[in-house]
Amino acid sequence: MKTIDVCLSPELIHLFDLKGKLVVIVDILRATSCMTTGMAHGVKGIRPFADQDACREMKKQNYFLAGERNGIKVEDFDLGNSPFDYMQEKVKGHKVAVTTTNGTVAIEKSADADEIVIGSFLNITAIAEYLKNQDKDVIVFCAGWKGKVNLEDSLFAGALVAKLKDDFESACDAPLFAQAAFEYTEDKLLEAVKNSSHAKRLNGMNIHEDIEFCMKLDEYEVVPVIRDGEITLSN
Repeated sequence: MKTIDVCLSPELIHLFDLKGKLVVIVDILRATSCMTTGMAHGVKGIRPFADQDACREMKKQNYFLAGERNGIKVEDFDLGNSPFDYMQEKVKGHKVAVTTTNGTVAIEKSADADEIVIGSFLNITAIAEYLKNQDKDVIVFCAGWKGKVNLEDSLFAGALVAKLKDDFESACDAPLFAQAAFEYTEDKLLEAVKNSSHAKRLNGMNIHEDIEFCMKLDEYEVVPVIRDGEITLSN
C-alpha cells in the first residue's frame, strides 16, 4: 500500500527523502489558499519565488507581482497575499509571480520531489481524489511560520490523512498525530484556527475575511500542480 507522511515544519524537511514522492505543499494562511483561488478564477499560471528580488524581476516578463513579508503586502507589488486579490478580473488570463514568507520557501525546498501539488481546505477533496489516483507515496509539507509548526497547516494535513486513511498507510507517527488533532477540532475548525498564533497576527491587520475564506471546505475542484517551475492545473 502507498504511504503518507507529514512534515510539520520546513526545519524538518531534510529528514525526508523526496525523490519519487508526491509532495503536497500547504500554507493555509494564506499562500496556497491564494494559489488555489487564483487557478480557480482563471489565472494562467503562478510562478513561486522564495527570493523577493527574483520575483520582482518577473515584471519584465509581464507577470503581475504578488507577495508579502510578515503578512504585509510588498509595497511595490500589484497584489498582496489575500485570496480576494486573486479573484480580480485584471489577473484573469495572466500570469502571476509570487513570493511569501513561508509558502514559497516550502515549495523551493521541495525541488527534489517527483511532483508538487498545491493544497488548501478550499480544494481538499479534489486533492484527495487526485492523490488516490497517483501511484506515488505522499508527503504533506506544512509551510508553518518561519520554521515553526503552526496549527492551521497541521490541521489540513490531518484532514487530508483522514480522507486517505483507506488508501494510504501512515509512514510514521506524524500523520497519526495530525489526524488526531483534526478529528478533535473537526466540529470547531474555524474557531480553533481563529485562536492560532498566525490568525492572531493576521487579525492584528484586520484580515478577518481572509481567515474565514481560507477555512472554507471544497470551495473549488481544481488541483494546482507545478510544471517546469510554474503552478498550473493538473488537467
